[in-house]
Amino acid sequence: MNQGLALEIMLSGESVLLTGPAGAGKTFVLNQFIKLAKRDGKHVSVTATTGLAATHLGGTTIHAWSGIGVLDSLPPGFKDHLSKGRVEIIEKTDVLIIDEISMLHDYRLDMVDQVCRIVRKKPDVPFGGIQVIMSGDFFQLPPVNRGEARAGSFVVNSQVWQELDPVICYLEEQHRQDDETLLGILNALRGGELRRHHAEQLLERVGVAPEDPEEPLTELHTVNIDVDSLNERRLEALDGDEVSYEQSTTGSENYVENLQRSVLAPPILRLKQGALVMAVKNSTDRKYANGSLGVVIGFEPATDYPIVEFTGGRVVSMLPDTWELRDGDKKRASITQIPLRLAWAITVHKSQGMTLDAARIDLRKAFVEGMGYVALSRVKNLRNLYLTGINQMALRVSEEASLIDEGLRSKAAADQKRFAHLEARAAERKDELPVKSSKGGSSWKDKIAKMRETYPNAYKPWEVAQDNELMQEFQNGKTIKQLSKQLGRHEGSIKMRLQKLFGEDIVQ
Repeated sequence: MNQGLALEIMLSGESVLLTGPAGAGKTFVLNQFIKLAKRDGKHVSVTATTGLAATHLGGTTIHAWSGIGVLDSLPPGFKDHLSKGRVEIIEKTDVLIIDEISMLHDYRLDMVDQVCRIVRKKPDVPFGGIQVIMSGDFFQLPPVNRGEARAGSFVVNSQVWQELDPVICYLEEQHRQDDETLLGILNALRGGELRRHHAEQLLERVGVAPEDPEEPLTELHTVNIDVDSLNERRLEALDGDEVSYEQSTTGSENYVENLQRSVLAPPILRLKQGALVMAVKNSTDRKYANGSLGVVIGFEPATDYPIVEFTGGRVVSMLPDTWELRDGDKKRASITQIPLRLAWAITVHKSQGMTLDAARIDLRKAFVEGMGYVALSRVKNLRNLYLTGINQMALRVSEEASLIDEGLRSKAAADQKRFAHLEARAAERKDELPVKSSKGGSSWKDKIAKMRETYPNAYKPWEVAQDNELMQEFQNGKTIKQLSKQLGRHEGSIKMRLQKLFGEDIVQ
């Protein structure tokens, strides 16, 4: 499904799961929907399962919004303990956004549903009649079960999921990777089809150094201690005076603390000339984006604001920016700081949602399924990926996520046909939804379009009917070349699919 149709389905009032691979533009479409829904006068509550993801969208966590906090079940008389302000927010909400839905436990989605039904006094309607937009990718980080706390699974196993029966908007287009080899590895990871040649392609990047030793390069690590120690060492090694910037805040202490955990800019930002830095917010004038890398080349004489030369040559004087903790329509807290952080290293978890021009990635300590996929999918191409090392866990994705994905793809295909009548409206709204593309234009989109002139089904998902046709015709003696022409796919794609269906030895 394309972004335009997904947006129209959401604007039509349907409850939706917006999903698809890393780089498909889920957050981009969410932001467009939020803007248009608010313009139409709807009360939109923007939440996410983590504070970091919520900050990217200018919202709060779903746990705080619903009042469930860290509870594992709703106690008797739960509503009596909710503040008047919390009740008002839930009552007024027309649309509830829940981003990074893969990390929310099934029982907690049921708890949020219960809260909404109770507060809105509509016990027979999912979420008390609120339109719910969930967004995320189940192949990325899963819900975490800790110690003796109640164990749970993905939200598709919740009771309310079955009752809500959300429309599945599965975004297929790729707007980050411009490299067929890396895209092939990522798709193989998602599909549980990782072959020896994929692993070998990754291992070839272990120990490789950039041709230009001066190239700005962020390292991704799996644990915080490695990140903090590397950034400190590299800053201390620079000559010159240190300049520091202390954040300013508004709001009560507890709200500021919640917001602080989600803001990637540190409370006290320490810089020197020559420091490698990363922008941690999108610039309103598009001079830099969340994840843009650069080097501090100086400081403004009057203000001491840092002057950064970003990759690509753009020089920007970095001014303070503001993050807000919003709860429905209410502003609870704000933090104002220079939107930078030291960028010699960052954790894989905090890199979610970012696009990096180049990265050195250490996956030797990957400890959860999906972590390798998140890290590898941050970069645009394999030639700018430098691996320190990789373990077996980094090459795993959840088997349950794979099963869920099969079901989502099937339902998404049916839902796309059901809402085909909205495609004309999506075409009319093109000016309101500019297509998200990776930095440097739509080169990958152009490549796909060019390839589809010869192979109409290039990079489209395989459907059951096509698999059956492929197997039947192959067993009837048709050649790879004939099958390529018949099925509208590249010969390499035909070979890989046959290997998946019959085993690696079937095609030499």
